[in-house]
Amino acid sequence: MTIRLRLTLWYTGILAVTLLSLGLAVYFTLYSNLYGNLKKDMAIQGEQVVSQIKPTLVFNRRGGWPSIQFALPPLDYFQTGMVIQFIHSSGEVTKQANTITLPTTDATVTMASQNQKFYESIVIENTNVLIYNIPFYDGKDFYGVLRVAANKDIVETPLKVLKYTFLLIGFFGLLLAASVGWFLARKTLRPIEAVIVAANRIEKSADLDRRIEYSGPSDEIGRLTGTINGMLERIQTMYVELDDAYKAQRRFVSDASHELRTPLTTIRGNVELLEKMWRSLEATAAARGVASEDMTMSLEAMRDISDEAARMSRLVNDLLSLARADAGQTIQQTPVGIKPLVDEVVRRAQFLPRSAEWIVGDTRVLDDIWVNGSKDYLQQLLFIFIENAFKYTDEGMVRLDFIPMERQIGFRITDTGIGMDKEEVPHIFERFYRADVSRGTKAGTGLGLSIAKWIIDEHGGSIEVMTQKEKGTTFVVWLPMALSLPSRG
Repeated sequence: MTIRLRLTLWYTGILAVTLLSLGLAVYFTLYSNLYGNLKKDMAIQGEQVVSQIKPTLVFNRRGGWPSIQFALPPLDYFQTGMVIQFIHSSGEVTKQANTITLPTTDATVTMASQNQKFYESIVIENTNVLIYNIPFYDGKDFYGVLRVAANKDIVETPLKVLKYTFLLIGFFGLLLAASVGWFLARKTLRPIEAVIVAANRIEKSADLDRRIEYSGPSDEIGRLTGTINGMLERIQTMYVELDDAYKAQRRFVSDASHELRTPLTTIRGNVELLEKMWRSLEATAAARGVASEDMTMSLEAMRDISDEAARMSRLVNDLLSLARADAGQTIQQTPVGIKPLVDEVVRRAQFLPRSAEWIVGDTRVLDDIWVNGSKDYLQQLLFIFIENAFKYTDEGMVRLDFIPMERQIGFRITDTGIGMDKEEVPHIFERFYRADVSRGTKAGTGLGLSIAKWIIDEHGGSIEVMTQKEKGTTFVVWLPMALSLPSRG
């Protein structure tokens, strides 16, 4: 959820709560006042009638003692708009004003006989009526009940109008508040959007010289923009310094590698020459029966020098390859036939130092498969994985298989060696990384897989790694096939 939407919802929610609280307060205040005034008027009207009820003597025509009866005043004389009715204790309506007849129930007389004044609401001909009941006593005896009725619509109608008015005002008010809140939030956050857009442009272009433009007031957004610009300036300074140092390091590695190759080549050549000469002398001396232990030890020393020189040559070549990769050098690519390339790799691989069985899958599936790349680098790529497999497999087998797909070719190198923990897999392509202590006992620079990863990336390929500790490792290298083949003839 965006900040703009959250702010709009907050504005609208606060206004909705405010309008609801205000509406309820006004509604119940008016409700209380209107019904209070109506009940007050009904009570006054009823008390006026009760005050004018007077006893009268009624003589019996047949003789006997006269009886006392109560005469009600003319009820139509009182306030119009109300219905006044008197019910005798027997339940008989003795007098009524207005044309509306109020229904009577035994419950009404019973409650009034308990000297209780009470209100009741009934519906007469679809009209809501409020009735005020006043008990009347003849001394201590209950004589009857006076009922004053009024139409509740005179209260309900303005309350309904008020309710619907509030609902209508609330709906349009909330709609207006949401629209205005959305507009204000958008206007307020527009500078932040400009900051985000500018920052994205800087990120995508990697141009640290660019800065975020801001011409607004020095508010929170202005200070944020200034802080980001200052941070970009510091990052640019640090980036330039690091880039210069990195370029100097790359130049040093590249120059050192170039400079070391020549003396190492000379050393290896001279050592090989001396070894050949020494072998010849050893053979001559042996033929004369004068071979000595010193001559044998000297030959072993020259062998060690030759091996170490070869190892240093490989290290220098690896460093030179990585220096070229760091310098942004790209591999020159031409269509390369996979079948002859793999045949050459398989032939040379069988002469590598190894103790595991070397198994090769059917190379006939590689007929007429071409990739865009460099033959030398692709051979180096396969040799890196094969040499690693031989190095870490003391027994069992190393197998090379091929997986032709519709648009890519896969090379699967499987071994039954020491394997790796799965946690180590993300790091094996890092430079100088050695997976564990056991691998440290094997000769190597830790640069081979880094070079292999660079070659794969340069050829637009990918790699999969499946491994299990003490069970072995499988690498699958995928390379895209060439879309067009070189013309023949």
